[in-house]
Order: sequence, then C-alpha cells, then structure tokens
Amino acid sequence: MTQDDPGRGEPGTPPPYGWPPPGYGPPPGHGYPAGHGHPPGYGHPRPTNTLAVLALVMAFVVSPVGLVLGVVARRQIRQTGEQGDGLALAGVIVGGIGTALAVLAFLVFVLALVAAGSGGFAP
Repeated sequence: MTQDDPGRGEPGTPPPYGWPPPGYGPPPGHGYPAGHGHPPGYGHPRPTNTLAVLALVMAFVVSPVGLVLGVVARRQIRQTGEQGDGLALAGVIVGGIGTALAVLAFLVFVLALVAAGSGGFAP
C-alpha cells in the first residue's frame, strides 16, 4: 500500500471509488434481484421507429417522401408499440406543409408561364 492510495488492500474497507456509491439503488431487503436497481417492468426502453426518424429528416429534404414515411411510421408504431410517434407526426406535418407549398409554387409558376405566353392577364 502506498501513501497516496489509502485503504486499498486492507480487508473490509471499500475502495475509494467503489460501485455502487452509497445511497444508490434500492434499499436493502427491497425484494429485487441483486444489482438490479429498477423494479420489474422497468427494463430497457422501447426502440425508436426508424421510419419515424427518416420521416422527419425526409420532410425537410423531399417533402412528399417525408409525408408518406410519417404516415407509414405512425401505423407501424401503433402496431408495435415503439417510440417515435412524435417524430412521425412532425414528419407528417412538416412534409404536408412542404408538399402544399411546393404544389402552390408549381401552380404559380404554371400560371406565370401561361400569362407570359398570352401577353398578360388582360384579354
């Protein structure tokens, strides 16, 4: 044992950086398996639906694709119970707005071409 390493090597003394730290986890006699730290039913978090993430990303890149992926992802999430419903909903909303703006811009462009070809809006 060295002077800058007190307590190591002596029986019955915990290491200075032992695990678990005092006060961490359930109290003694909690009825759960040793080292478990959570009551039953609180296991690993549910995975996030991959299509939901893709829906949000694609809504900013190619709006109609994000809209479709968001709808498909929400249907999958209802069936599987995965996380990501908010992401899928955001993909539907952003994709819908982006698609509507793209359609509106296309209509304005077509009307401008028709107006330019006919010499204006006046008869």
